[in-house]
Amino acid sequence: MIRVALVDDQAIVRAGLARILSPADGFEVVAECADGRQAVEELPARKPDVVLMDVRMPVLDGIAATVELREAADDLAVLVLTTFGEDEVLWGALEAGAAGFVLKDSSAEDLIAAVRAVAGGAAWFDPAVAPRILEHYRRQIAPASRQAARLALLSEREREVLRMMARGATNGEIAAALYLAEATVKTHIGSIFGKLGVRDRAAAIVFAYDHGVVRPGASSA
Repeated sequence: MIRVALVDDQAIVRAGLARILSPADGFEVVAECADGRQAVEELPARKPDVVLMDVRMPVLDGIAATVELREAADDLAVLVLTTFGEDEVLWGALEAGAAGFVLKDSSAEDLIAAVRAVAGGAAWFDPAVAPRILEHYRRQIAPASRQAARLALLSEREREVLRMMARGATNGEIAAALYLAEATVKTHIGSIFGKLGVRDRAAAIVFAYDHGVVRPGASSA
């Protein structure tokens, strides 16, 4: 069972999410929080696999709560619930360490896929949001020559791992495909983060798309 925590100030939204993320589909809702402060205070001890985090909340918003949760438990995966028009919020959540974004008007199937992906160690960018994140990222990065130099530091194996990460593969799936131990995959990922100057998996994936390591819509084959 994938242990999920729901953070949203609207009880009706939490109830709807809980109905979608049901035990029948392999989920257990282990906590519900009405604001970011409650999430920060309660969730590290509950150890959910995924925190589904709203952005606009009283007391403490979702971005600030994500920062504090990641500082308290850096292995805690946060999947941000967002609306289509919040460019600055999307970028803020990425910088805060969110593992991905899912739109509030997404289908139940997409929500389930997003939570499963993040629980498995992958990142998830809603297709409607990803191009705008990429465009925002392009405006914020260092000069292209400096970025290209970082990419050149990657070994061929690290490039393979990065390509599979960008296509949504979990550490276990990468290990199986490349005939590596999962611990070795984690070592490669840590090296990728260091060489690219990124802090987490989501930022590495944005870097990979922005610099042509993978192309949108490319097959995982």
